[in-house]
Amino acid sequence: MHHDLIVFDDLDALSDAAARHVAGVARAAVRDDGAFHFALSGGRSPWEMFGRLTGLEMPWDRTVLWQVDERIAPADDPDRNLAHLRVALGDKVAHVRPMPVEDGDLETAAARYGSALPPQLHLVHLGIGTDGHTASLVPTDPVLEVRDRPVAVTATVYEGRRRMTFTYPGLARARQVLWLVSGPDKRAPLEKLLDADPSIPAGRVEAGSSIVMADRAASPPVAG
Repeated sequence: MHHDLIVFDDLDALSDAAARHVAGVARAAVRDDGAFHFALSGGRSPWEMFGRLTGLEMPWDRTVLWQVDERIAPADDPDRNLAHLRVALGDKVAHVRPMPVEDGDLETAAARYGSALPPQLHLVHLGIGTDGHTASLVPTDPVLEVRDRPVAVTATVYEGRRRMTFTYPGLARARQVLWLVSGPDKRAPLEKLLDADPSIPAGRVEAGSSIVMADRAASPPVAG
């Protein structure tokens, strides 16, 4: 998949531009389709962007926020992506449809969440890990091979937790993917992402279109 790369001086400028981009996509989605479906990932880069989004002209009454992935943990656990979303979004967190990771039957819960997703998502936010993972599509986990459902549960423990996550077919519902990438430790995986390198999970994502917003620290050097 081709990625359009936009480079910013720092995380502050990246977050501001990303928030404005999301708000623009939201307004267009509501105008054309009557609602805005936006899927959110965890990670360190997006929280500032989410917070800024609350201060922009956004059609919140027509916005539905989905989770791309979530750790299998109790409701009040600070490891949960939802906990960070509550802080970043404030009262707008009411628009989030949380992944049901507290359910006793996780496979059934993942299927239920997947069946509730719309056929197309206007925008999906993704990040990338130093190991090339995105969402909770982590290296070597069998979830990478799931092709028959949009949401699944990882088989292995990653950084202390199993996860519920969009699969590749789930991510393929995105009209557009918005990648936010920051920090020098992301430079190597970002290069692989831009090359659509299938050796990393992020390199195998397919969607309608893709925009990568990165700060200068994460961006590969420009040839010449």
